[in-house]
Amino acid sequence: MAIKRYKPTTPGRRLSSVQDFSDITKTEPEKALTVIRKRKSGRNNQGKITVRHRGGGTKKYIRIVDFKQDKYDMVASVIAIEYDPNRGARIALVQYEDKEKRYIIAPIGLKVGDKIISSKDNEVEINPGNRTRMELIPPGVNIYNVELMPGKGGQIARGAGTVVKLMAIEGKYAQLKMPSSEIRLVPKECMATIGQVGNTDYRLIRWGKAGRTRYKGIRPTVRGKAMNPVDHPHGGGEGNQPIGLKHPKTPWSKPALGVKTRKKSRSSSKLIIQRRKKKRK
Repeated sequence: MAIKRYKPTTPGRRLSSVQDFSDITKTEPEKALTVIRKRKSGRNNQGKITVRHRGGGTKKYIRIVDFKQDKYDMVASVIAIEYDPNRGARIALVQYEDKEKRYIIAPIGLKVGDKIISSKDNEVEINPGNRTRMELIPPGVNIYNVELMPGKGGQIARGAGTVVKLMAIEGKYAQLKMPSSEIRLVPKECMATIGQVGNTDYRLIRWGKAGRTRYKGIRPTVRGKAMNPVDHPHGGGEGNQPIGLKHPKTPWSKPALGVKTRKKSRSSSKLIIQRRKKKRK
């Protein structure tokens, strides 16, 4: 995918860029693989806001994506590459030998007419889109849509451009280098798809104006510094003032901005070999 820029005819157009949809081969989604996306606007069953800054947005249909790819040892043909409004990555419509159609996350290099296969007990060719257990994949291969527990379906590396590197197989575990640079252990019986998620340029899009964020269903976020003392711990003062506290706080006076939220007692902490590296500013 490439990024497209337009002539700066308006202030919003001047700063924005859009996706180039030249890789899309089918515009209408498969009707049998779509469901209506019910709007909740960040509210629970009592109507109370539990997730802030949600609401509005363009109407969308949810594409039912197959994260398990559990039709084993059956060849599937790619019949279309489609746009999914609910994710940055492209999705591929595949048809199996028994004529069943499913959506999968499209990796880099997957084209219409290509064949893919998923196998639980046999090795597969190192081609984008093929899926098997990590213990059957050679170390050093890039993978995505990785399971954390066998049979649960892919949970890691599903976003546009993300990739996990299979470092080694040791004992019961596979050693993975995550997109965040974290190195962790995952049971080697877990399934993974070979390749890297496509649409790598998605992160380079400049949204340009607030309206395009509203189309995505994200409402405005007001800085605490811009509020009054009654509304936020950071509020008050004449003109521009610093936060004025030992550390930043949420509107409910909980620590914010960089505080560690992972529980020390989590059982999976022992599977993390090396924590992610902090990015230097």
